[in-house]
Amino acid sequence: MFNPLQHRINIDALRKYAQKNFPTLCQPRPHDAHKGTCGTVCVVGGAKGMVGAAFLAADAALQTGCGKVLVGLNQNPNPVPFFPTRPELMVDYAVDVLKTHHQIVDTWVVGCGLSRNETAGQLLKAIWNSSTPQLVLDADALHLLVDISKQLNPTKRADLVLTPHPAEAAHLLDTGVTQVEANRSWAARELASRYRAWVVLKGHETVISSARGALQVNETGNAGLATAGSGDVLSGIIGSLLAQGLEAEEAVPAAVWLHGAAADILAQMQIGPIGLMAGELAQAVRWLHNQLASTPSMTL
Repeated sequence: MFNPLQHRINIDALRKYAQKNFPTLCQPRPHDAHKGTCGTVCVVGGAKGMVGAAFLAADAALQTGCGKVLVGLNQNPNPVPFFPTRPELMVDYAVDVLKTHHQIVDTWVVGCGLSRNETAGQLLKAIWNSSTPQLVLDADALHLLVDISKQLNPTKRADLVLTPHPAEAAHLLDTGVTQVEANRSWAARELASRYRAWVVLKGHETVISSARGALQVNETGNAGLATAGSGDVLSGIIGSLLAQGLEAEEAVPAAVWLHGAAADILAQMQIGPIGLMAGELAQAVRWLHNQLASTPSMTL
């Protein structure tokens, strides 16, 4: 059970860093907030056998603090009317979600378990051409991006975030994983330039590049993140912070930092690094986000 009260978590050091680097993240929620003002995320993915990937991203988006989360599954008929362990998530066939809810979405998170079939490509093109400026691409969506990039208008995307691991980065750059790993800073910056996007090159000391090539290296996290689904959780956190109104300049590095810090907190609680599960990260992110947004007198 996640219970940080039983452990000596150094929240003061985390708060000090966050207040300096992510001031908007540390602001308390307004008393008059409602679900409409806290942002709406739509996660599109979850093809046959991969529904869990979409669920992990959606759950992370919700627990990071956005007001509403839709899940569009790339399966017809829709295999699950709702997630019993998280009924707050609104689940439907992805094509129907685009038709009925596209106008209320603040941020799309696309690719978590999406597959690379024809419908997946059509979904990506439709979302790319939608009026929603904020788009996070992960996993299968990154492979599709290479296949259909000539059909996409780059000026349609104001805040595009790519979240590749080294193999996906190599595919996007048409090079080898060895070349990416040998010069991670170059790879992140080159991807940012080619796709006019924020890039999160995942791995040990994740490298973040702005669309203009400004680099940051994240220092939170541990080997517990080497587990299936942790990247889906990260995509959900990024999408959530963008939907809540944080500018990409803060939302992207803050999400990466939160994701790693959550893993560090869990490791301090002896929930990992060995055996840490991706589904355990979101509640640690929620706890940390609330601690950062509280007054010091409310901390441990």
